[in-house]
Amino acid sequence: MRRWSLWAGLVAGVAALVLPRFAVAGAQQYEPLGASVKSSLSSAISDGRPPRVQIPDIRLRLAYLEWLGEMSERMKKRTPDYQTRREMLETIYYESKRAGLDPALMLGLIQVESGFRKFAISSAGARGLTQVMPFWTGLIGDNDPKKLFNMQINIRYGCVVLRHYLDREDGDLFRALGRYNGSLGRPEYPNLVLGAWKRWEYAPQLSPSVPAVTGSRP
Repeated sequence: MRRWSLWAGLVAGVAALVLPRFAVAGAQQYEPLGASVKSSLSSAISDGRPPRVQIPDIRLRLAYLEWLGEMSERMKKRTPDYQTRREMLETIYYESKRAGLDPALMLGLIQVESGFRKFAISSAGARGLTQVMPFWTGLIGDNDPKKLFNMQINIRYGCVVLRHYLDREDGDLFRALGRYNGSLGRPEYPNLVLGAWKRWEYAPQLSPSVPAVTGSRP
């Protein structure tokens, strides 16, 4: 019996390391999209260029680097590897600004949705950092849900989908977050994200506000 217990424990430990960890999250609901909306969202997703934050102004560039350093320090316990943190933060900043969203909001959303786990899967099947439902890849992407485990692709989907819900709700973030989580009308999830958002806010000392990324909103 003791030998069996040890073996079971070893198997469980290996599984925990190999298998994706499940996330406690809701799910966006499938809904038909109008042709113009679908075209716009598809265009926003399909731009394959890697995120490149371009800030020509030296002062604003220093403010951005200060923000990057502060966020990296805050993320250290959740994501110990420096290079992974740096890449994730650069991508979150770029994709958030590209979608007209606050990077601190997306950091809060990712914290609530996946706990910064790249391979997280919810009980409803939502995937990755921003917990995107696979049906979105068929609606506005290349119909390859495996790509939702790619960090940049997942963050881009998350930003584009939240921006879509925000536009649909005429700027009402509370309702947009409810749609994102599949819990429209209930306060629990929006309140969690809004609370996490506040914890990620930071105003660099070198500038009154974090600079916007070069580029247009999708």
